[in-house]
Amino acid sequence: MSKLKWLLALLLIQQTAQAQRNHFADVLDLHYTVKDSTKIAGTFFSDMGAWHAYALPQPGNGNGFTGPLLMDMKGEWLSDAIAQLHLYTEGKELTLQQDSTTTHYYPGLLQLGYTAGAVKVQMQLIFTGKREAMIQTIVRNTGKAPLSLLVQWQGQPKLKRAQISLADNGINIAVAGTPHSFRLQWWSPLPWNIRSSGTGYIAEKMVKLPAGSQLEDLQTQTFIPEGAIPAASPVKPVFSTALQQNEQRWNGYVKQLFLRMPFTVKDRFRSRLAVKSMITLLTNWRSASGHIRHDGVFPSISYQGFYGIWSWDSWKQAVGLSYFAPELAKDNIRSLFDYQAASGMVPDCIYADSTENNFRDTKPPLAAWAVWEVYKASRDTAFLREMYPALERYHAWWYAERDHDHNNLCEYGATDGTRIAAAWESGMDNAVRFDKAKMLKNAPGAWSLDQESVDLNSYLSKEKTILAQICTVLQQSDEATVWQEKAGVLSRQINRVFYDEASGFYYDRQLGGELIRVKGPEGWIPLWAGITPEPYVKNITKYLLDTTVFNTLVPLPVLDASEKAFDPQRGYWRGPVWIDQFYFAVAGLKQYREEAAARALTTKLWQHAEGMNDNKPLHENYHPRTGKGLNAGNFSWTAAHVLMLLADKL
Repeated sequence: MSKLKWLLALLLIQQTAQAQRNHFADVLDLHYTVKDSTKIAGTFFSDMGAWHAYALPQPGNGNGFTGPLLMDMKGEWLSDAIAQLHLYTEGKELTLQQDSTTTHYYPGLLQLGYTAGAVKVQMQLIFTGKREAMIQTIVRNTGKAPLSLLVQWQGQPKLKRAQISLADNGINIAVAGTPHSFRLQWWSPLPWNIRSSGTGYIAEKMVKLPAGSQLEDLQTQTFIPEGAIPAASPVKPVFSTALQQNEQRWNGYVKQLFLRMPFTVKDRFRSRLAVKSMITLLTNWRSASGHIRHDGVFPSISYQGFYGIWSWDSWKQAVGLSYFAPELAKDNIRSLFDYQAASGMVPDCIYADSTENNFRDTKPPLAAWAVWEVYKASRDTAFLREMYPALERYHAWWYAERDHDHNNLCEYGATDGTRIAAAWESGMDNAVRFDKAKMLKNAPGAWSLDQESVDLNSYLSKEKTILAQICTVLQQSDEATVWQEKAGVLSRQINRVFYDEASGFYYDRQLGGELIRVKGPEGWIPLWAGITPEPYVKNITKYLLDTTVFNTLVPLPVLDASEKAFDPQRGYWRGPVWIDQFYFAVAGLKQYREEAAARALTTKLWQHAEGMNDNKPLHENYHPRTGKGLNAGNFSWTAAHVLMLLADKL
């Protein structure tokens, strides 16, 4: 081995050795107080695809982990804290004060510490399976005299439909009107005296603690969203073993992540932002349940409207997941293709209750990009072979059902003829460019807007190129050639039809008519797709750097800032900065060697967008003039695209 290779190998070993979860305490603030069982706009901890989650209590607000939050078609708090610890000595309750030095959120682990004189309490919560969390509580007597303690756990449901029944060394909770089952099980060698207390429970026992000794208590909390909980194992779990496995798994995520990042743990800003993005995706991970057949990722655990799996979100999430959890990335993609229609269409979104699945529209064609990026991370040719036929059918569907005039340029549309579903299909629900669009019927169950969209056709052009690359890997050279030729034809057509020489930007076009001269992110997607001729690049870059157009405090809003309709606060797709569209712009700039512009824009994002350089969550979108996070917090595709930006050295 040459000296240079040896030094590089040594550097890599040192970097991965430093990539441990204990370097990343509190990258997100998990303190939360439950005020209403249906209010979920906070930051929580879940893992392993579980359908329940927890948080840390605010100091002075209870002696146990907040929650759990139960998830299904919506999120509901079962309790503000279903297991709160109370300690009594000589008939008096000890006042437990939360200890900030021992209360932390590490990736994959919640820690909660309390003190009351000589009594020290440490609680640790981890997930040990896709339906189970485990909590260890240690009560230490650090004094010089023995203590006789009454140890008591108390809990009461916040959810009014919850019904508690007492069990052997535990409690069971059913939720009326649902198949949900929750069980709290203690694993102590001495049984607990458990009794009802109003609508809640109390579990208690007397313990003698000699000076310098400790009590160890173990409980599991199991939530099954789709039915009854199986009988508890007679074998007591070992927390130290479970914690070791948890630590190995999470250190594995962290190490894998940093193998993909062009910086080390010593870069505090970038490393903490990368880990925050990673845990955002993993907290939003849901395992297969109900009618969801493969694991997937919610857009956000923190917003009631996002308790499903969306196609556009999933393609982006899968790319981010591929950096540290490629198997989950594959399953996230599969979860949508499980519901691919015979026509080739992939639904907009799916749910644990499939009667709510949305087939009124699909979402922009980024599935092949996601599959290709996951392949690049995993080198799993079997996955390419599995997905290629489905991708080919999905691609063909666009031309069969979304090309009204059969001119090889597609339109967004809907299966039910509604204007709103057609706008959803674009992913940009209320974008100004669609304000005057009308619906046209193509065939039964197939409608188009009366405008051809430059972003849609640019995505399709890139998809053809990627399908050619997939065919090359699969040694299908003839098909690869056909795809590449089609990509070339379409890219030339896009530049001829959608680019405006006079203004130097790309726009949508009315069918057979005029360009829709509203500047938005659709105009820079050809840059990301790699189909923009070099002479056009400078013109587009000029707009991206213009402070009156797109170069706001947080740059690249989804509407030209000089437009009358520009409304970042209330506009959704009429003014905020969306990080997926931000990424497409700067990745496109970098592809065309406009790296200085790409870095300048990204630096402003890092400096001014809430959540990038603090312990606040990553948001769905951002106010371009203030940097305030807007709409849902803990948003998955924001996290995924932050990882892409970091991986691209931006």
